[in-house]
Amino acid sequence: MPKKELQVLVADQKILNKIYVIRGEKVMLDQDFSVMYAVETKQLKRQVKRNADRFPKDFMFPLTKKEFENLRSQTGTSGWGGTRYMPMAFTEQGAAMLSSI
Repeated sequence: MPKKELQVLVADQKILNKIYVIRGEKVMLDQDFSVMYAVETKQLKRQVKRNADRFPKDFMFPLTKKEFENLRSQTGTSGWGGTRYMPMAFTEQGAAMLSSI
């Protein structure tokens, strides 16, 4: 397999590893999009708030504290402990909208 194809497969797998099923929806979290777009999470959230009319409830939703704790326990990640606000989960439509703001 050529090196370029392998790099694409690795990139695809990294994205797939960031997709979670929450409330029966496949979603990605704001902090993962922040890494992908190379911006701080608070800047991403600020842009979403400024464009709130573009994000109906079926495009994104905040995690509850219980959902957040459950997600952290499933992934075994303790690095999310410093968040002040619950992460936002973006559906496929929300992810597409994020790319336009």
